[in-house]
Amino acid sequence: MIKINMFSSADKVAGQGVGSAYIELINLLKDRFSDEFEIKINDYHKSDLSHYHTIDPQFYLSTFSNKRGRKIGYVHFLPETLEGSINLPQPARGIFYKYVISFYKRMDQIVVVNPTFIDKLVAHGLDRKKIKYIPNFVSTDNFYEKTAEEKVAFRKKIGVPEDKFVVFGDGQVQERKGIDDFYKLAQVNPDIQFIWAGGFSFGKITDGYDRYKEMIDNAPSNMTFTGIVDRNDLVNYYNICDLFLLPSYDELFPMSVLEAFSCGAPVLLRDLELYRAIIDGYYQKADGFSDMNAFINRANQDRSILENYKKKSKEAANQYSEDNLSKIWHDFYTEQYNIAKRDK
Repeated sequence: MIKINMFSSADKVAGQGVGSAYIELINLLKDRFSDEFEIKINDYHKSDLSHYHTIDPQFYLSTFSNKRGRKIGYVHFLPETLEGSINLPQPARGIFYKYVISFYKRMDQIVVVNPTFIDKLVAHGLDRKKIKYIPNFVSTDNFYEKTAEEKVAFRKKIGVPEDKFVVFGDGQVQERKGIDDFYKLAQVNPDIQFIWAGGFSFGKITDGYDRYKEMIDNAPSNMTFTGIVDRNDLVNYYNICDLFLLPSYDELFPMSVLEAFSCGAPVLLRDLELYRAIIDGYYQKADGFSDMNAFINRANQDRSILENYKKKSKEAANQYSEDNLSKIWHDFYTEQYNIAKRDK
């Protein structure tokens, strides 16, 4: 068996896509390849492969041990993508950003969840030959379309009328996620219910924390901030929404979009280059607030136009299914193991 040690603290902070992606991968490997891969978590004994999901300092130190085997780094963010997420004063910010790149350079192999990151990593001094793109995925056991009766029951549970048009968004409350546009859309559309699931995963060092805390405390009556929602409950929100909206200015491969696809929810996104590289054709594009507002109003007045987007979501869910990604991950780990053996 191939011994793979996963190093991660991603599941310790709720509400982060990194944690969701990590959990999905661990479950897939254990469910499908338990007879080929021996998976251990944060274990410092000798392994064939060490896969680093987060960049904790103790993990960085472990990369200098000859017990780690071939080192694989999962890149979920770059220094520039942290802008608008956390607020660190100089010189701490500069030091932390250099640490991030230093961690990635310690790896023998890098995996990115979005191909647009490859050139950016090369610009930071990493070897292009050592970078591989593998997209995220979600389990249809956890995210799936529920029955009409179940949808009605959950709307009743949270106090949303059966015929009310619902726009749902999911992610950390921060500027990068476009939460300001989401909030403004709720203000100008009082007849539509807006729901945002997510909170302050970075606590008070979240960029703009005080301003967003005040927004949450003074939200309009048609705007609900649920706080961080357990992944097992998120499926209900995706199912009762008429439209999923993620107005982010910067993303990698957002798990929330994949989760929405898997539940058959129509998806509206800000038109970003990195979306075009991975999910082009599966969602409605919007250049900014005006486009988002126009589409939401059009869909509210004629909900039949969303049927085509439900079909597109299901097509996207099939492309990024467990079946497709399980083979990719199996081949990847096997290849990495063979490279490690050869290099010995």
